Amino acid sequence: MNFNASRNVGHPGPRKAKRVSDVSAMGAPTPAPPFSPSPGISSGFPPVGPPPPYQQGIHMDQTPNFGQRDPAGSFSYPGTFTNTPMASPNQIGSMLQQPVVQDMALQYGNQLAAQGREVVKRELDKYVPVSRLRYYFAVDTRYVLKKLLLIVFPFTHKEWMMKYDQETPVQPRYDINAPDLYIPSMGYVTYVLLAGFMLGLQHRFSPEQISIQASSALAYIIFEMVLYLATLYITNTSTQLKTLDLLAYSGYKYSTMICSLLAGLLLGGTVYYCALLYYSTALSYFLVKTLRLQILSGSPAPDTSYNYSTYNPANPYTDNWSKSSGGGGTKRRVYFLLFVAITQPLLSWWLTYHLIPPSVVTQAT
Repeated sequence: MNFNASRNVGHPGPRKAKRVSDVSAMGAPTPAPPFSPSPGISSGFPPVGPPPPYQQGIHMDQTPNFGQRDPAGSFSYPGTFTNTPMASPNQIGSMLQQPVVQDMALQYGNQLAAQGREVVKRELDKYVPVSRLRYYFAVDTRYVLKKLLLIVFPFTHKEWMMKYDQETPVQPRYDINAPDLYIPSMGYVTYVLLAGFMLGLQHRFSPEQISIQASSALAYIIFEMVLYLATLYITNTSTQLKTLDLLAYSGYKYSTMICSLLAGLLLGGTVYYCALLYYSTALSYFLVKTLRLQILSGSPAPDTSYNYSTYNPANPYTDNWSKSSGGGGTKRRVYFLLFVAITQPLLSWWLTYHLIPPSVVTQAT
């Protein structure tokens, strides 16, 4: 429809608006202003764009490239860690110097040390009774002096009974009659050194002689212990003596051996034999008086808290067990006591006579 401007010319008055049916001739409509909240209210979030168009089905890459090879695998850290800067040695050192880190390291080290001590103690207790050895080395200077005087001069001593704290013997430092391993071990070392000194005075010393004397003395003490234990086992003799007790009483002979060697070194061969005779007699008397109460008393008394013989006194099995220690057992204990008292002087002479100079021995004979 065309507009004719000269059609209404000549007609006075206002012009009547014409209706246009062609929308395209009117131009594009003015767009509506976008909605915005009031200035006083702010959502605090950025404006959200339009949602993506809806696609039905599974979206797949329309341009696959089957000829391209996949990149080689990477065994490094993920990408979020690759760009992380490494700590410098100064930073690590400053971190280790922090009190919290040091306390944690100290606690961890103490825990490891405690676990290691427990493992070592558990494995060591399987072969060496460490807890029992502490008892035999619980001595002091006063006890050592009194015990040495008792071994050398035992004839004036009256009380030979060991002291007990409830059911356990007291430590040697509190009881002079208790056995210990300190005097035997120190006597063994002193004997080896004195033997080397006496061999040096006779121009027979060599470094091998020290090892020979030490190994021979150790071999004899082991042979002696095996002999005593085998005798108790073969004769079926039960005593209150433990293996370490026998070792302690067998080691007291080193004290008498040292005294005999010193007497022979200072005063000659005759004095050596006289001293050896006296000290051997004193040692035998000491062993008889000390071991008599422990050997003749038999095995420790059983625990009566669970003794069923009180409820059934006519039980023949309990009667037989209670009568197992008869007169024959007492005789065997007496023989074993005499055997120990005789072998100690003989071993003392065997381990010392070759250390006296030949000239002295000739003059003495």
